[in-house]
This record gives sequence, structure tokens and C-alpha cells, in this order.
Amino acid sequence: MTTSAELTSEDLLEMYRLMLFIRRNDEKICEIYTRRGLPELPHSSQGEEAIPVGSAYKLQQGDYVLPSLRSRGYFYVMGITPDEMMAGMFGKKTGPAGGRATSHHMGDLTRGVLSGSGLVGSSIPIATGAALGLKQQGRPNVVITSFGDGATSRGDFHESLNLAAIWDLPVIFICENNEYAMSTPTSRQMKIAHVADRAKAYGMPGVIVDGQDVLAVFDGTQEAIARARRGEGPTLIECKTKRWRGHSEKDKGGYRDQTVEEEIRKADPVLFFQRYLLERSILTEELIKDLEALVIEQIEESVRFAEESPYPDPADCLTEVFAM
Repeated sequence: MTTSAELTSEDLLEMYRLMLFIRRNDEKICEIYTRRGLPELPHSSQGEEAIPVGSAYKLQQGDYVLPSLRSRGYFYVMGITPDEMMAGMFGKKTGPAGGRATSHHMGDLTRGVLSGSGLVGSSIPIATGAALGLKQQGRPNVVITSFGDGATSRGDFHESLNLAAIWDLPVIFICENNEYAMSTPTSRQMKIAHVADRAKAYGMPGVIVDGQDVLAVFDGTQEAIARARRGEGPTLIECKTKRWRGHSEKDKGGYRDQTVEEEIRKADPVLFFQRYLLERSILTEELIKDLEALVIEQIEESVRFAEESPYPDPADCLTEVFAM
């Protein structure tokens, strides 16, 4: 188990770069969608960047993630390139799914990303099944799956946690609790104050972490991973976070008070981490500018790559349907 205190300066800078890239890339995707449309309907992760970086950083070879539709950041942490991801969003053949799906539900097994589903919460039992497979194979690996607070009110969530606990499966359930299931606040979808409290019913630890603090997410997840690798079963981690934009880019809001909207944007995980690194002289103002320029260049290049990539042949939809 690695703690945040053991992370090197290089680790911390890479975590910051990833968070900055995820933010700027998300902004670019939303801008393109608004201006001219995309095959993919963006579900923005602005305000939640600390969760994929904090939870997936330092995963080992053979570990897997199954992200929610809002957790595009996991793909980058797991090593999928900006070019591939942007091509996926454009529905191009050069994307990880070969144009069969956009980045919401595509995966890449070679880099530890399991393919999800379009139904809310339905990826949770898939991740649980993958964890069962790891245990049956005797492998020392884990599965991380993320989902929103709304998914915890569905049967997929409860059935999966129950089985994972009974069988001591190596899976970490990460709830990105941004306080809204589309437009429904958590106070109208559950009687308890914390999603993590639901873990008690299944006999597993329920942990609450500050989802705006990448190092808090890292420490909470690392402890859960160590527990899973020891064969002690699953953990439910609730990351308290803030969703800056609507549920999707079709969501124009109106259900949150303007003062709430303003407060939400003060909870900036990228800026929080930037200040932390500046205070410790790990980051400088000059390096911030250099990283910003590097990230913007990568994003612009990925857009060019996606635009120039071919669409898949219609016949491709009949290939790779079954595993050999």
C-alpha cells in the first residue's frame, strides 16, 4: 500500500498534469459539442477531476477500472492516449471501440478498462463479475468501478454489493456523489445522509472522502485496494464532490439556486491541488504555464487526429461481436 506521503514530486506533478488535462479536455469537448455537435453527448466531469486520478493512480498491471459515463478521466490515467479518446468521441475507427461506441461505454482490455453500458448502474454488476473472475483465477488484482449517487438507488447497486461482500470479491465501489441524480437532489432519493452508510447493510466498510482532494481520494482508495488484495473483500467509497455543469450538455439547469451554482464553482479540485503544490515548491508559476501550454497542444492535436481519422465501415458492426 502506498500513501500520499510516499508519493514523489514526480508523482504529484503527474497527478496535477492529469487533472489539468481532464479539465481542459472536457472544456474543449463541451465547446465542440455546442458549436457543431458530436456523435457523443458529453456528460461533463468538470469539478470531479480528483476522483479518477486519485483512485486509479498507482494501479498495477492486471487491475481493471469500469468508469461511469462521467468518469472519462479514468481512460487517461490508465494510459489511453488523447488521440484515441478524441477519435472515440468523434465516432471514428481509430477510437478504442473502432467507432462502435463513443467514449461513454467503450473500453480497452489491454490497458485495463472494461466496457460499460448505457443504463445507469448497470456497470456495477459487470465490475462485480470481473472481480469474481479475478478471484476464481487466483490473481492478486482488483477492479474499481465508479458511479453516481443516483445509481445507488437501483437494484444493480444493492445486488452487486451483497454478492461482493458474501464472496469477499476484490472490488472497490466508488460513488461520485455530486448531490444530484440528473436534477433530483440526494435528499429526495434517500433517507440517510451518506451513501457510505449503505455499506453497513452488506457487511463491508463504507468510507467517506473529500472528492475535491485528490490525495484524500488516493489514500482512501489505496487502503481499500490493499484490503482487497489481502482477500478481505470489497469497500464502498463515497467521494463527496461537485458537478459544475448539468447532467449532460442538454441539461440547461434551473433546478439549482444561483448562489448554489456560485458556491459549487469555488470547490475547484484542480485549483486546490495547484495551491497545495505551490505551497510546497513542487509547482512553480512558470511550470504551471508550461503544463497549460503542453495540455492545450495535446488537445488541439487530438482534435486534428480525430477529424482526419476515417469513420468505420458499416460492415465493421458485424465484427468482434463474440469473443473467440
